[in-house]
Amino acid sequence: MKIINLSETDSILNQYVSEIRNVEVQNDRLRFRRNIERIGEVMAYEMSKTFAYSVKEIQTPLGIAPVRTPDNPLVISTILRAGLPFHQGFLSYFDYAENAFVSAYRKYKDTLKFDIHIEYIASPRIDGKTLIITDPMLATGGSMELSYQAMLTKGHPSEIHVASIIASQRAVDHIASILPEDKTTIWCAAIDPEINEHSYIVPGLGDAGDLAFGEKE
Repeated sequence: MKIINLSETDSILNQYVSEIRNVEVQNDRLRFRRNIERIGEVMAYEMSKTFAYSVKEIQTPLGIAPVRTPDNPLVISTILRAGLPFHQGFLSYFDYAENAFVSAYRKYKDTLKFDIHIEYIASPRIDGKTLIITDPMLATGGSMELSYQAMLTKGHPSEIHVASIIASQRAVDHIASILPEDKTTIWCAAIDPEINEHSYIVPGLGDAGDLAFGEKE
């Protein structure tokens, strides 16, 4: 299994990550959402380098141009709600992709203990397709695991890309242990060392959904 930590390579991506982490910038929800979207765009570009390509003959006004373009049939699956701007970033680059949405949420038993529930899924068939599962924050990996299992009710993909902005090392290890090793790649803009007693990533950035869309009850 490939695990790609894009923060290990210098690029403009790190600027967008620094801003979504920065408490002085986070109050600007529009900028927060746009930076999440930008990170999705950069990650989509990097991911596109791993796809299968072939030459197509394109008719121009003056002749035929041979162009190498990707062949992968894509499904972008996103965990609601924080994943929406991240999803849009991928869709801006993979505009021909099909789309899937999964509602996963924490149901707290008390202030520290919670279960993760899948409430809703809307997806095309994914058999033989490249499945991209996006979630901005991977704290424990529990939501990603259940979302992946939910997506399997729609078929079996030929390859899987897990895309996250900030993940804990624990979540990366967990996802690596449960997804098919021979056809999965995990992409992260940054991997943080730990989670706290509330299962928030440290240093992380806080609650991405609240920062993007406002606090919920």
